[in-house]
Amino acid sequence: MFVPLENTPMRYAWGARGAITDYLGNTGAVLEPETSGAEAPVQAELWLGAHHGSPAKITSPELVGGHTDLRQWIQAEPERALGQFSVGLRRGEPVRLPFLLKVLAAGEPLSLQVHPDLSRARRGFAAENEAGIPLDDPSRNYRDPFHKPELLIALSDTMTALAGFRSFGEVRELVADIAELAAEAGTASQFAPFAERVAELDSEADLCELVAFNLSKSTEAVDALPVLYRWAEGDGRWQRERATVRAIRRAHPGDASVLTALLMNHVALHRGEGLYIRAGVLHAYVEGVGIEIMAASDNVLRGGLTAKHIDVDELMAALSFAPTPPPYLGAEQLNNFVTTFDPDEPDFRLQRVQGVRVDTEINVVGPSVLLNLGQAAQVTDAAGETTTLAHGQAIFATPDAPPLRVIGTDVDLVVASTGVDAGESLPLD
Repeated sequence: MFVPLENTPMRYAWGARGAITDYLGNTGAVLEPETSGAEAPVQAELWLGAHHGSPAKITSPELVGGHTDLRQWIQAEPERALGQFSVGLRRGEPVRLPFLLKVLAAGEPLSLQVHPDLSRARRGFAAENEAGIPLDDPSRNYRDPFHKPELLIALSDTMTALAGFRSFGEVRELVADIAELAAEAGTASQFAPFAERVAELDSEADLCELVAFNLSKSTEAVDALPVLYRWAEGDGRWQRERATVRAIRRAHPGDASVLTALLMNHVALHRGEGLYIRAGVLHAYVEGVGIEIMAASDNVLRGGLTAKHIDVDELMAALSFAPTPPPYLGAEQLNNFVTTFDPDEPDFRLQRVQGVRVDTEINVVGPSVLLNLGQAAQVTDAAGETTTLAHGQAIFATPDAPPLRVIGTDVDLVVASTGVDAGESLPLD
């Protein structure tokens, strides 16, 4: 069975004006009640899932007993909506859709952040509940007992991000370039406290201390910023890094955690390329539009570039300080039309159907969410039910639907589902 979905974009301050509507149009999945007036509204994220933060709206309630949003329907009829996943993805977990599909539009840098692994999320959520901290308390770290690994696929020509810590050698080389400028300008003393720490960077423990220094809001950390800002306006090497610093300065002037960005991989994704963020990886999306699929959670530990609560101790405990290459994730070509991004997470997997003249089948395990980025695509399930998705439309497909047959011209269809393979018994341990 196919259930049409729509939602109102989230209006976080870092969003881009009208960007999601630019990609999806305003007659499909985008429910935008505030489009009047000359200035387009800020659109940050469109959620197409059942997470309580913004459950997708059901546009044909008569199909599902009158229920008006996806979370409400899943809670009322879990077996019909989720099939085998109605017992939970993992032992002890409640009835829920394990994944969340988003369209993300960054007009300016998001906060530096990290997501906890599953065991840390469970412990932290239980501890804060026991302490009596309300779920909506701004100081709360854990709003649910789930992890939040995530995968981002660029939709814009270029999407920029910070992701993971770069090698110590690269960090020292980059900061030495800034220190050279400071010396030429006679401002070496302003930059020296940070530069000297970087020069001695040789271990994960050193890196941990350096991130803490950047978050300290000390005079020494803040005094380094004028030097960094002058360097960012210059020419020569490190153009991607300079551009990122300029973007951060515009959005977060005077925030010394911009120094942490110098320690990280600066990533530019071209359209269709993927970035996989595991638990423990510090990251921030800087600019651009992308498709994001993740485990359905809202657990975020922030590490700077925000006015929101930062729990430094919990952040440091959750962070992985091991330097790594940029965490790209390539697509696997399944046939002439279907590619898959599979990070080996039971919670989610993303497939994409593309082609000028498409006639193909796609296999998913459990429920799925389909979003059409191309022209009209006809989708038929195993029982013979057929629906046609216009550009920008989204549907929820129940577990009795696969395999799904897709037919169309100029097709670009995103299919979000669980990452569980057929034959695996649920719930997982």
